[in-house]
Amino acid sequence: MKVGLLSDIHGNRVALEAVLSDMPTVDRLVCAGDVVGYNPWPSDCVDAMVDPAPLLDDLGRDDLPAGEVPTVMGNHDRAVASGSAFRFNSMAAAGVEHAREELDDEQLAWLDALPDERTEFDGQVKLVHGHPDDPDRYTYPEDFSPRMLDDEDVLVLGHTHVQHAERYGEGIVVNPGSVGQPRDRDPKAAYAVVDLDALTVDLHRVEYDIEAVQDAVNEAELPDKIGARLEQGR
Repeated sequence: MKVGLLSDIHGNRVALEAVLSDMPTVDRLVCAGDVVGYNPWPSDCVDAMVDPAPLLDDLGRDDLPAGEVPTVMGNHDRAVASGSAFRFNSMAAAGVEHAREELDDEQLAWLDALPDERTEFDGQVKLVHGHPDDPDRYTYPEDFSPRMLDDEDVLVLGHTHVQHAERYGEGIVVNPGSVGQPRDRDPKAAYAVVDLDALTVDLHRVEYDIEAVQDAVNEAELPDKIGARLEQGR
């Protein structure tokens, strides 16, 4: 079984479309959180996780799975669902406010129901946002450790927007990187594919139309920095 790993989409529909267009054929999709925040299309991105079938049809991808994408709650998802951007900087808070205005009650309820952790595929894959012990902990590549693994073969996390994978004797720890706002000095949208039979992981990057996102950021009257930082991948 091959699983496409998504994380930190952050309302960037253009980047999500590029990722799903580029992704090799997989059997399932999962998401390590922060579907919303920052960028202008929170509604479209939530809908794509609730059921990607319409978007996949638009992209001509009948070889990618439809049905709800197993997703955990990121800190921006939580802020949007609760209506509280406490301790967020002004740029992040603006994205939360925009998402609150754009999402309907059903979409907000979906976000609010997301768990902090979930295990999929008969226990082979665990999804968290930041760290198994703390969903809000930033876990950078230098912090990866086999001690983070429990009974699962693959631990998937996000939050840092830094793409990285480590293979240990106990299994794989992988951050697929951010679809919608990379911060590892590479502006290309990031994702990964894990093969659960071979226990291997492939990291992928794909270019997308950053200028179109910047135009939409301006049109939505979001902070200019949200679009500007996309060019630098930081």
